[in-house]
Amino acid sequence: MGEAPALLRSVEYADRAGLDFFTVSDHPYYGSRLEAYSTLSLLLGRTRNIAGVTTVTNLPTRPVPVLARMLTSLSALTDGRVVLGVGAGGYWDDIVRLGVPRLGPGAAVRALEEAIGLVRDLSGGGRPVTFEGEFSQVTALDPAPVPAPPVWTGSVGPKSLAVTGRLADGWIPGNAADWHSDRYRRSRPVVDEAAASVGRDPGAVATVFNLPARITDSPLNTPRDPSGRWLGGSVAQWTEELTGAVLEHGASGFVYFASGDPSGDLGLARWAEEIAPAVREAVAKG
Repeated sequence: MGEAPALLRSVEYADRAGLDFFTVSDHPYYGSRLEAYSTLSLLLGRTRNIAGVTTVTNLPTRPVPVLARMLTSLSALTDGRVVLGVGAGGYWDDIVRLGVPRLGPGAAVRALEEAIGLVRDLSGGGRPVTFEGEFSQVTALDPAPVPAPPVWTGSVGPKSLAVTGRLADGWIPGNAADWHSDRYRRSRPVVDEAAASVGRDPGAVATVFNLPARITDSPLNTPRDPSGRWLGGSVAQWTEELTGAVLEHGASGFVYFASGDPSGDLGLARWAEEIAPAVREAVAKG
């Protein structure tokens, strides 16, 4: 929890610099970590324009009707500056230490799909909701009068990727996989096929990439490792790479992990003041 002052300072800076969103992780079984939704609430309260997303919400530990109320409340308080990042649960040995029953892979995916639907049912006004699901039940519960937030998933397996295609607004590839990775090339078609199967435009599901890479003073001779993973490089290398990711590979957004960059605050400043504006300008020119 010692990172709290630096986190607050970084997000306030990102807001002033005009970045689009920030992320917080959700690992409530670690005592040294800040709890995700209290952190998200404070950070949104201290900013004015930037959106916040938990990547990803530890769904097995949060009752879905209460999660829906949290999200619609945050949306109402911040003029819609919240995104629901959600997954089926990936750290089950840790999750069960919180007293939560372990779900098998199939059940976890069904719980994910059910949760997305229920959060949306409990948003946007309308008639009271009664729902008898496999994992959640509500009786005559009034939906909040604000719209449901966008939903991004951290899906990895084929069944959860299919849920993403059918229901989600965005997808964050797991393990910081980028647009040149085998994981992305195998997974994105599953999302697209699932979207098309229910009459959705596959392009409506945004892809947002995590990038735990360095921003360096000088260009790197090898900005990718032998597996093809992006390692980083100079501002010019980042700008060229991310512009290509948008224009050639359909990327919709990027998360820069300053914690993975030894340059720290300087790296975040370069991201916010040099790389992001340059990519936006280059993409706009096409």
